[in-house]
Amino acid sequence: MIAQILQELKPFNARLVAVSKTKPVGDIRKIYDLGQRIFGENRVQELMAKVDLLPEDIEWHLIGHLQRNKVKYIAPFIGMIHSVDSLELAKEINKQAARNDRRIPVLLQIRIAEEETKFGIETNKIDQFVEEMLAKNWHHLEIAGVMGMASFVDDEKQISAEFNRLKEIFDHLKSRYFEEETSFREISMGMSGDYQIALQQGSTMVRIGSLIFGARN
Repeated sequence: MIAQILQELKPFNARLVAVSKTKPVGDIRKIYDLGQRIFGENRVQELMAKVDLLPEDIEWHLIGHLQRNKVKYIAPFIGMIHSVDSLELAKEINKQAARNDRRIPVLLQIRIAEEETKFGIETNKIDQFVEEMLAKNWHHLEIAGVMGMASFVDDEKQISAEFNRLKEIFDHLKSRYFEEETSFREISMGMSGDYQIALQQGSTMVRIGSLIFGARN
């Protein structure tokens, strides 16, 4: 299945984050042996239990909601944090990255879904959020793009519209704040059930778990 997904991503020049949450080290190793190098985990505790048991060249992405007191554990090695949705969290990431003499790429998680339970910055507050972030001059934090999750519905038109909204927000932020920044380039959207729609709407990074690993453990 992973080969088929990678073929689908090629025309869009998008990358795959293999979502390995709840999956044992042996299952991750099998996907690694097929050539996959980017893996996504939801929880810091689970990630920390796996990282030393797997090859060092894995690029780990934290894709779930991140608590500030957990940042210190992943700051030495994390490849990207997809879920920055508060200035307090951004400040802590910058602080811990500085302690490790690193610059950590982060994505701004934006709430594009209609569902109330989703985390993320409200779309009407994104400019204020970015302006406040940039004013802080947090040099150990690299704003690499945006992330969002569509509503968990069967209506493909709604899903498509929500992904399109995230692409519009990305384009707006790029032209207004990051025109000179080549590092601001990622749109992380699309999961097992809707990644094909996300690709059509401009996704550069899809987060796929169950299609690769099977149903959640």
